[in-house]
Amino acid sequence: MKSKMYRLAFMVFIATATSCGGNSENTGSAEVNPDAAATTVQTKTPGEWISLFDGKTLSGWHGYNKTGEVKNWTVQDSALVCLGAAKDAHGGDLVTDNTYGNFELTWDWKVDKGSNSGVMYHVVENAKYKAPYETGPEYQVIDDIGFPEKLEDWQKAGADYAMTPANDKKQLNPVGQWNSSRIIYNNGHVEHWLNGEKIVEFEAGSDDWNKKRTEGKWKDYPDYAKAKTGKIALQDHGNKAYYRNIKIREL
Repeated sequence: MKSKMYRLAFMVFIATATSCGGNSENTGSAEVNPDAAATTVQTKTPGEWISLFDGKTLSGWHGYNKTGEVKNWTVQDSALVCLGAAKDAHGGDLVTDNTYGNFELTWDWKVDKGSNSGVMYHVVENAKYKAPYETGPEYQVIDDIGFPEKLEDWQKAGADYAMTPANDKKQLNPVGQWNSSRIIYNNGHVEHWLNGEKIVEFEAGSDDWNKKRTEGKWKDYPDYAKAKTGKIALQDHGNKAYYRNIKIREL
């Protein structure tokens, strides 16, 4: 009788140990998944969206190469408004306090009849430069129809100014109506979007890009588009322009 009890107890022990061992093995297998681990390592999550304009103040912005109060930009109806005080394309531009490298930038904009402005990135502040366009590529903001002078395609709204014109997907809203724009810069790959359509795409540093840079408008600006990080700029070109919902996330 005692012998049978010992054998029964031994069998229960073996069954229990086997069951626990099986559970331990399954748990280990679930924890170590090479494919999942590889995905985690290779995928980079973009940064959170950050608002660059609070709809009320010029907090986070200052005049290019300047300190003190900004008088040629104001806030009206939750929009950041360029009053057009600059006599030309110098001296009135607004830039962010912070700098950005790879990013996705979105904003809404509109202009008055005949107005000209622009959004630049990778702008370098230095006393040797008189304006952001000497260093920063520009997403052109302009009234294509009512501008008082003839415009080349590379001067029209949405273009990478003086470099790459917009394609035939471009749909620009009439003067006085809001447009939605986007710039994506990721390790030299650049996209311009307008009202939901990708209208410009290029590789900064490519042979075609370098040819345009060295032979076109920027041939006399040796530091144009050299920086890979810098400030976002809004241009005062002597005309009224309106910006709102300005947001950025780092890539």
